Amino acid sequence: MAQDSLFETPETPGSAGNTSSVSNSKAASKYFHPGGHAPLAARMRPRTLDEVVGQQHLLGEGRPLRRLIEGSGDASVILYGPPGTGKTTIASLISAAAGDRFVAMSALSSGVKEVRAVIERARMDLQLGQRTVLFIDEVHRFSKTQQDALLSAVENRTVLLVAATTENPSFSVVSPLLSRSLLLQLESLSDEDIKTVLNKALEDERGLAGRITATDEAVDQLVLLAGGDARRGLTYIEAAAEAVEDGGVLDIDTVMANVNRAVVRYDRDGDQHYDVVSAWIKSIRGSDVDAALHYLARMIDAGEDPRFIARRLVVHSSEDIGMADPSAMQVAIAAAQAVQLIGMPEARINLAQATIHLALAPKSNAVIMAMDAALTDVQQGHIGTVPAHLRDGHYEGAKKLGNAVGYSYPHDDPRGVVRQEYLPENLRDRVYYEPTTHGGEKRIAEYIGRLRRIIRGTK
Repeated sequence: MAQDSLFETPETPGSAGNTSSVSNSKAASKYFHPGGHAPLAARMRPRTLDEVVGQQHLLGEGRPLRRLIEGSGDASVILYGPPGTGKTTIASLISAAAGDRFVAMSALSSGVKEVRAVIERARMDLQLGQRTVLFIDEVHRFSKTQQDALLSAVENRTVLLVAATTENPSFSVVSPLLSRSLLLQLESLSDEDIKTVLNKALEDERGLAGRITATDEAVDQLVLLAGGDARRGLTYIEAAAEAVEDGGVLDIDTVMANVNRAVVRYDRDGDQHYDVVSAWIKSIRGSDVDAALHYLARMIDAGEDPRFIARRLVVHSSEDIGMADPSAMQVAIAAAQAVQLIGMPEARINLAQATIHLALAPKSNAVIMAMDAALTDVQQGHIGTVPAHLRDGHYEGAKKLGNAVGYSYPHDDPRGVVRQEYLPENLRDRVYYEPTTHGGEKRIAEYIGRLRRIIRGTK
């Protein structure tokens, strides 16, 4: 079924793809619970609060979401969470309890004109004592202008907005709309939650109705493949069940023959991108090589741009390792060059080698700390005049200005270093680079002290 047809209204068939509404909010369940030919995941959508699996942190007694579902709440809500965690289910329960008129909008095909028309109709209905529940799925696909068009109606409670999104609202929803709504974050379902959903689907009349049974191993494999996504788990069990005759048994071999791999939840433009990349970098920084490889594998399997991965390795080699292992940058740059030269999938090996090297390398953030400290001084105006003996003396008349006069050439000293002022006078005692005692910086820490004493003439 095309997505737009989900929003087609029987009263106005020509308006498919924009909005749909029903006069009685309880009838809104028709839009969330299609008939027997619908996919298993749609047929098994919970119809009551008691059927909802998981999300107890939001559905406990006295919680705002429970009050909305029970018809006693007034706040608009934005439901944020991974696919298959119950956002649409919760929206359907709210719509059935919280208003007299239900309107669904397609974020893919509705414009500002349609949004304003819905709000104007809701305003007139409110004067007659009829409240409108406005459901917007994938609200992050609404433009800023479309989201702005909702602000007044949400603030004045002309409509009760129930919006669902898989994208982090901090990045995808305008701040004024966020501040006017209750943001509720749903969590991935646990393995036990997914198992409960699958077992119910095997037995329930809306599901497979006992047509087949499944071994524990098959259910466990489906749980693993689902990855916390109930919709995916139901889609997989439906696909596998089609290969089993009535009265038969779904075993793990049948599951693997019909569903041969898990789908990594990863959006290169969304929240999962940032979360997985962050976890990868932090695992390298924390020297957990196995975790670093796990997150690298998730990025590669999901089709992340290998050039992006390589760039992050180069940055990390200086930011978190630096002089504790100077070869880390060489390895990272070599991996980046390998990505350019040979491409994927072979370059995954080079990226893995660089990840392993950086994860196992001694760590130091002394380089970035030194650079940032120096930048802070410059940005705050602590600059000073370049000492005269360090200025350029290669042009005619430079010596008359005192430039380069008195400069001591370090190579003339057997130690290769001389006492001499290099920093501007007002920064004479500044120390920016402070090496750690990790890896190669342990030697540098001992050596740099002697250098500074000679250069600055201190004991």
